[in-house]
Amino acid sequence: MKSKITFAAPVCLCIGMLALASCGKKNFLDETETTNLNEQTVFSDSARTVAFLTNIYIDIGFAESATRFGNGGLDASCDEAEPQKSSTVTTSIQFATGTVNPSIISADAWNLPYTNIRRVNQLLKHLPGAPIPAHIRSAMALEARFLRAWYYAILLKHYGGVPLIGDSVFSITDKLPAVRNTYEECVDYIVSECDAVAAGLPLERIREDYGRVSGGAAMALKARVLLYAASPLFNGGGIDPQNAVTGYTDNVQERWKLAADAAGDVIRTDAYSLHEDNTTAPGYGFYKLFTLRVNTEYILAKMQGGNRELETAWQPPSRQGGQGGFPYQELVDAFGMANGKPITDPTSGYNAADPYSNRDPRLAYSVIRDQMPLIQNNGLKEPVNIYLGPDGKGVSQDAVHAGTPTGYYTNKMLDENISANFIHGSQRCFPLMRYAEVLLNFAEATNEYEGATPDVYDAVELVRKRAGLVPYELEAGLDKEEMRGIIRAERRVELAFEGHRFWDVRRWKIAEQTENKQMTGMEVRRNGSNVTYTIFPVRKHNFRPAMYLWAIPQSETAKSPELKQNPSW
Repeated sequence: MKSKITFAAPVCLCIGMLALASCGKKNFLDETETTNLNEQTVFSDSARTVAFLTNIYIDIGFAESATRFGNGGLDASCDEAEPQKSSTVTTSIQFATGTVNPSIISADAWNLPYTNIRRVNQLLKHLPGAPIPAHIRSAMALEARFLRAWYYAILLKHYGGVPLIGDSVFSITDKLPAVRNTYEECVDYIVSECDAVAAGLPLERIREDYGRVSGGAAMALKARVLLYAASPLFNGGGIDPQNAVTGYTDNVQERWKLAADAAGDVIRTDAYSLHEDNTTAPGYGFYKLFTLRVNTEYILAKMQGGNRELETAWQPPSRQGGQGGFPYQELVDAFGMANGKPITDPTSGYNAADPYSNRDPRLAYSVIRDQMPLIQNNGLKEPVNIYLGPDGKGVSQDAVHAGTPTGYYTNKMLDENISANFIHGSQRCFPLMRYAEVLLNFAEATNEYEGATPDVYDAVELVRKRAGLVPYELEAGLDKEEMRGIIRAERRVELAFEGHRFWDVRRWKIAEQTENKQMTGMEVRRNGSNVTYTIFPVRKHNFRPAMYLWAIPQSETAKSPELKQNPSW
């Protein structure tokens, strides 16, 4: 890092102790022009030690970033959204087209976790001697152990089993371990670390500690990892069923119970609740949640100062947005009606000639469509003109085939009072784990183990009630398969654009159906009061079984014959 070193109070965490952060995202120990920082000088200083931990937090949300691949994130790598046009072939386009391979796939999922795992081990090595009070050192060590488990969990869902390096800190001359641990060993390690953290940290972090890792976050991560482990892709049904690195080699139904119990433990703490407000407007609490820096639903979030990152990624060009993905018609159709019925139900009231009327309130809070009022940098809300005129040409830079290739823009988590071309930003922090996910995790795992019990109904109906559906209650007497379909549908709309869909269709082993489809968009034409809606093809998605797991970058497997590539790559 060849710039003058500066230290400032971190904006990525609400840390209530004296915390000073480095000016860049390179290794904190890199040489600078003004001083040589080494491990001794860093960890003999309390502020720099705390800043070192702060830097490990910085990357926790990289996998879910809306612009992770430059022209979209995981949403644009699956059936949620179309990638932004790009002059280069990006990982999002590679996944959409099925052309992804080890030589061109993004290496961020390998490099960033291992970089931060090494940082954790450096911190844990030196923390006992740091000039910090013992109770603060203890809390910092537990936070660091959670972050290490978090980064291993990222590796696990991308690649399956990966090398576990324990507490080792390797130098450039050391031979690095390259033999991959089994999937089971990785799960067991993450779960054991989560248990230790949950036992040692407060269930919630409040006031000046809000935003730091909590015992509740450790419990929620454990529940998520166990849910994935119980799912078909990893529970004995992997792409290479007898390969212990890519998943369990046997199918054990009790794994669903472990996942259900872990999610149930979070629920039973009564520490978290859904942010609900159906009085201001149906489903308004679903929108408002994502604009609140402090709320009762977020269990772990990427803490930030004022920002416009999602507005810049997703708002239309007229607001100087447009750096992320564009929702597909298939996602829009996944949102049901305000009466809780899917649009495919003949009794739902859906009208293709008026397709957005009486829909699930979450649709308007998740997707920008033609004529939706949206704030401009003058502070006024004006309709977004996405339609085509009578001559078939777009009427603005925001129009379909001009600003958006699908006829839609993403609205999820955007602040209605912030435009990408504002000088100020929202206090929004990106959710990484929230209570709605825990409820749906619990419902899925319990349904798979016991069927559609009253507890399953209660968990799903809580999510539907907050969404503003009337009635929100589910039909009585659903069997396991019917409830499975409802839970999966709820996950698709409730958790859209939060980094879940890409993984859900893989762990359920349905990506060969969802990702081998012609994806579509919507053309709206207006001629006076006459409005027509026409669905049109956007991109044919292609999926190969190898894509259930990511390929390890070729640059990594070339370093050691011991690091085995995932099957079929």
